[in-house]
Amino acid sequence: MVSRTSLTIATAAGACALALGVTVTPAAADSDDKAMVSVFHGVPGLTVDVYANGDELLGDFKPGTVTDPQPLDAGTYDIQVFEAGKGPEGEPAIEKKIEVPAGANATVAAHLSADGTPQLTAFVNDVSKVDAGKARLTVRHVAAAPAVDVRAGGQPVFKGLENPKEQLTEVEAGSVSADVVAAGTDTVVIGPADLDLKEGTGNVVYAWGSAEDKNLALATQTFGGMETTPQAVHAGGNGAAVSANSSGEWMAWAAAGGTVALSLLVARRFSGRRV
Repeated sequence: MVSRTSLTIATAAGACALALGVTVTPAAADSDDKAMVSVFHGVPGLTVDVYANGDELLGDFKPGTVTDPQPLDAGTYDIQVFEAGKGPEGEPAIEKKIEVPAGANATVAAHLSADGTPQLTAFVNDVSKVDAGKARLTVRHVAAAPAVDVRAGGQPVFKGLENPKEQLTEVEAGSVSADVVAAGTDTVVIGPADLDLKEGTGNVVYAWGSAEDKNLALATQTFGGMETTPQAVHAGGNGAAVSANSSGEWMAWAAAGGTVALSLLVARRFSGRRV
């Protein structure tokens, strides 16, 4: 796995820096509207420092980290990413311009594909209301591993989930023990882990890492404020809904609300690096 690993991680880290809401003026902000952006860093092996428009935004951004969603001004940002401790005097590992459109709540995930290739996937977060007494559970497969089943309390909730897709459903609020097994088997590959699914929340679980390297793990992200009053309970609200690869949803949103323009310059010193 050569320089694409550094490129992917650092690209996501740049987006993460923006999501942290640090006071940096965008190069071209033409709207007061906001996007809600968070980032999940799911490729093991490289810690980075991130600069935007010449100012340091984030230092020592480590794999397994999920940032909180933050409002981000629409506009264009010049992002420079350095291996931790290598900037800003040196040549950046990656330099990119990113145009951030107003609109959706989204998480950008840097992760490994099923065969271990680094990649960047953007997921649209479903923050719509949930039925009274319920919580939304979303599982995203972003690990270098085959298809998996996800179980809660020993019972399959999602089956045949493949990288880089997600599945979601509404479940009864409460605590549950969840694990991930190889699809169609009882062979546990991640977990178990205890999840506290509070009423009116959206809970995203990321299965990340590499099966070959034996570092598979779970990371979680929670969204609040989705409560529904009992009078608004919908009949049959306990059914599961499986979404398509939300990477396509993001691109559709971006096309409607603006485009994401990336210009990448990869430093030669990363050309032989492996993760």
